Amino acid sequence: MTEERPRRLAILGGRPAFPEPLVVGRPALGDRRALLRAIDRALGRRWLSNSGPAVRALEGRLASHLGVAHVVAVSSGTQALQLAARALDLSGEVILPSFTYVASAHALAWLGLRPVFCDVLPRAHTIDPARVGPLVTARTSAILGVHLWGTPCDTRGLERVAARHSLRLLFDAAHAFGCSHQGRMIGAFGNAETFSFHATKHFTTVEGGAVATDDGDVAARVRAFRRFGIDGRGQVSGPGTNATMSEICAEIGLAGLGRLGIIESGNRRRHQLYATRLAGLRGVRVLAFQENERQNCQFAVLETTQKAALTRDELLAALMADGVAARDYFAPGCHRLPPYRGRRHAALPVTERLSQTVLCLPTGPAVGLHEVRTVCDIIRSALGQADAVRLAVRARAGGTPSTTARGS
Repeated sequence: MTEERPRRLAILGGRPAFPEPLVVGRPALGDRRALLRAIDRALGRRWLSNSGPAVRALEGRLASHLGVAHVVAVSSGTQALQLAARALDLSGEVILPSFTYVASAHALAWLGLRPVFCDVLPRAHTIDPARVGPLVTARTSAILGVHLWGTPCDTRGLERVAARHSLRLLFDAAHAFGCSHQGRMIGAFGNAETFSFHATKHFTTVEGGAVATDDGDVAARVRAFRRFGIDGRGQVSGPGTNATMSEICAEIGLAGLGRLGIIESGNRRRHQLYATRLAGLRGVRVLAFQENERQNCQFAVLETTQKAALTRDELLAALMADGVAARDYFAPGCHRLPPYRGRRHAALPVTERLSQTVLCLPTGPAVGLHEVRTVCDIIRSALGQADAVRLAVRARAGGTPSTTARGS
């Protein structure tokens, strides 16, 4: 019996492994019939907005799941950040990581706050508490930590810095629903934590988000802000906006809560397969999670080093040619994006490196284990034929391949 010859990489002239692109973040919709029944329930009540029974039920279920006193559902993760910032009376400057999705910075800037960018920890990719203190000025009102990839921030380190400087501590947990830290669910740390339930998240209401807090005053203010400043007595207590979650979105969320364990288990199997099949590759590592904590494993994060046979961008080009729509998060960091790059900022060497070395691989319920194996085979093959791949990338680019990180 003759051994089957390995498939030729598309960037070297072979056929793409995935004619339909295999993407990062395809929605995990689950049972479509269950979703339609949920939508039909909302339509049947003829109460489609303004904190109806589905929104209240979802808030209660989420508060119980997260182990917090209050969860306030809103229309998006961005609105959750903005309403939490208003409820905490933030002003002046807020320190946050540059290595995050730009929405974290934009949510603050949109309120007239000034984002001050901080570097991150090299292994965890979350804000470095040791770098926060030197950035504090008389104008600083808060620290915004981001639980990137679902990896918890160093909450104790940040709590110490916040206490030392009398700062508010807020967490962007858009990636971290269903994750735990120090035996507690993320959602229960700081003065408040915010979530995104966007369609790409592993728990979704299609569009939506939430603020979680143990502070009753903060929760009451968020509830008023989300509905034109109308408080619990029905009085206009101050300015507000329209950030309510619809009943249809809440019903979709309620229908999806029961599937979280299945989704998380599948994500973990995919992540473990990536880690196993890519183990031992020189200059490449898959970001690991703490085994003794709950983790949604929503992201499969690959990081290259100088020892890798290909740069991140060269490896990405090879994957894209084969139909693997991996993503170069977050390239560049927020401090280099047009709204912020003209400002003076501290040196961010870890952020600069990660923005050129991090790659997110396809995962989630729409990606089977066979697809994961194929992606790993493409990565191994590309690194094993690095010289040929590099020449092909150069030919496609019409010159020397650039190592400058792209925007995302």
